[in-house]
Amino acid sequence: MAEPAHAQFPDPELEGADEETWSPETPMEGPGKLDAKSLNRVLLKRLMDVVALPSSVGNLQDRAISGDLLLELLVDADVGARIVFAAAGRDDAGAQAPVAVSGAGHPGGVGTDHRQQQGLDDADLIQIVLHGGAFHRRVVASRQDLGPAVSSAIAETGDIDAIQALLRNTRAQLSDRAVDAIVSISSDAPQLTSYLITREELRPAHALSMFWWSKREERRTILMKFSAERMLLIEGCAEVFKQIGRNGLKDPTFAKAMLVIERRQRNRSALALSEFESLDQAVEHAAAVGMTTQLRDEISTLSGITPQTGERIMKDPGSEGLAVLCKATGLKRHSLRSLWQAVKGEAPEGSQHFAHVQDVYESMAVAKAQTVLRYWNWTMETAFSPNSTTLAPDLMRRGGIGADAGEV
Repeated sequence: MAEPAHAQFPDPELEGADEETWSPETPMEGPGKLDAKSLNRVLLKRLMDVVALPSSVGNLQDRAISGDLLLELLVDADVGARIVFAAAGRDDAGAQAPVAVSGAGHPGGVGTDHRQQQGLDDADLIQIVLHGGAFHRRVVASRQDLGPAVSSAIAETGDIDAIQALLRNTRAQLSDRAVDAIVSISSDAPQLTSYLITREELRPAHALSMFWWSKREERRTILMKFSAERMLLIEGCAEVFKQIGRNGLKDPTFAKAMLVIERRQRNRSALALSEFESLDQAVEHAAAVGMTTQLRDEISTLSGITPQTGERIMKDPGSEGLAVLCKATGLKRHSLRSLWQAVKGEAPEGSQHFAHVQDVYESMAVAKAQTVLRYWNWTMETAFSPNSTTLAPDLMRRGGIGADAGEV
């Protein structure tokens, strides 16, 4: 028969002795000499004894009833009792759930045992996350082999410290719902981005949207890690591009998807309507007279992106987007310098900030820069607003996608 819980975890207060002098053999002097608090602990220990019995002893119903009573008593028990019984139930699956759930109201009631207790299922852990305190959410977030349902519950609490612990936990599984929630929260809590970009569950649409509120080194990591050349997509959709060239585009959602896939970046149809002979000329003109809203929108349209995306790139303090825009559209180094001068209103010579932007330009391949620019254009319209179709009509009006999709 299993050793009784009250023998394994003696309570000195029960006998009025200190921890060093109390022993399991110390006889009880009778319940009449115990105060109400001590008597309650005697009952709790006896119930724990029954709950902790092996399956070969007693019956399931007795243990279940004892567990129900134990939970009810622990909810109103003092913190000291919760600490004792959290330890007592550590190695017993039947006792872990009532002890853990009852202890969710105080850090000392459960302690770090959530990291070891294997008898707690996802429902128990979610209960603790939702009804416990900040301490308990952090402890649950650090639990090994944490499931996606629990990670979603932690993410949706908005508890930044718990979310950090969750992201640091390499054995925690993040659901898509959890990643969506954390990416959204990170716009107001940028300290999460350094943890997010290390997670395998993070998708390019998430990372490239998160780019805008990330720090310099995090931005560099995002640009290097989440860009791709899209060769498989381009080759796989070659026949689709041919059909578009013959039949045109009519579906807005289809148009936005194809905009991400196609190879050509510059909008030649827009160039036919422009006062400038090329995108390069538009950039040089902006450098000479200064960037205006009209020029910014014109450069954006000639670059194959919406004016909203162009505004985001040119108003961004970090300015790495200028390097991406120039590399993706085939603009040369001198055009990057001109675009910097137009946007910043100052010459790039001697600027450490420009040196960083130029380094980003040099480190990116054209195809990868195009992927990043397309994703920015697409995610601003689509990723967090699935019903948005404002991009596609403009694309179709200007004929931005055609059968000759295969050039810069």
